[in-house]
Formats: sequence, structure tokens, C-alpha cells
Amino acid sequence: MARGDSGGFQAGQSGLVVRVPEAEPAVRAWRERLDPSARAGVPAHVTVLFPFLEESRIDNAALAAIGEVIGRHRPFEARFEHCGRFPGILYLVPEPDLPFRRLTEAVSDRWPENPPFGGQFDEVVPHLTIAQGQEDAVLDEVEADLRGRLPVTARVSSVDLMVHDGARWHQRASFALR
Repeated sequence: MARGDSGGFQAGQSGLVVRVPEAEPAVRAWRERLDPSARAGVPAHVTVLFPFLEESRIDNAALAAIGEVIGRHRPFEARFEHCGRFPGILYLVPEPDLPFRRLTEAVSDRWPENPPFGGQFDEVVPHLTIAQGQEDAVLDEVEADLRGRLPVTARVSSVDLMVHDGARWHQRASFALR
């Protein structure tokens, strides 16, 4: 989940993310400094779908439907060995990325009114954002530091529903992959 500045999130927004706690020791300090979502309470993660449903639409039926869609997928391992870039953004590349893509496709197929990243990109590239809105020199510094901290291997067994309360992001629910 990303916005250009820390004030870009709105109360009631939600997103589905795969937490990657195994990456926190390597990326936490950089994310807290260079990623507004980290400062707003979002842990190291790979986004499954953002923006997702408005919080007012998340009732027991929606939670059950999310659980059913996520539950169709098996747990998997992902390895983060190197960095990738979008303009002004540095991220860790998950390998394989296909299980993340399948989760995104399944959720966006079920809720087509909520395309990934609002439909602003032709292709959704699974990634774990470390820094955004930065000059190349800053990204070069972060990437050089991370080379000595990688690889990171993570076991993916759940997807979390995060909701913004107007100031911070909070986990509302977690859905197991089966």
C-alpha cells in the first residue's frame, strides 16, 4: 500500500496484504525513514489488493467471502534476494511472484470494482516497498546496504485485511491460506 505522502491515506480505506515479518530486520529502519506506509503502521508486506473495500462495506458476509477466496490458495515460500525499482521507488522482489499474482487475481476477480492500485497500472508487479519518492542516489544507498542483508525467505500462510482509521493502519482480520 503506497501513497506519495503520509497524509495520502483516508479513514475507512482498506487493503489486503501479505505480511513479511522475516524482512523486518533488513528493511525496518529504511522503511520507517523512507516509506510513508511504514510510518502509518503498515508492516513489511507484499500488497495483494489496494485499495480494497471501504470499511463500511466490510461486514460478516464480506469477511466470509474474503476468507473463502483466500482459502483456495495454498501456503508457499517466497525468497527476497534482490531489489527492483519503479521511478523513485525501491523494493524487494519476491521469487516466485506467481503465488502473489494469483492471490491478487482471485481477489480482484471477486471484487472487480476494486482493481489493483485503482487500475493505474497495466501490470501488477508483486513487491515489498522499502523507499518511495526518493532520488536515485538515495535508492542506491539503500540498495547497497540491503545487499549485505539479503536473502530473506518467508513462509506465506495468511493474508491480512488492514484498515485505516484516519491516522494509522490496523489489522482488522487475517485469512489463512489452506
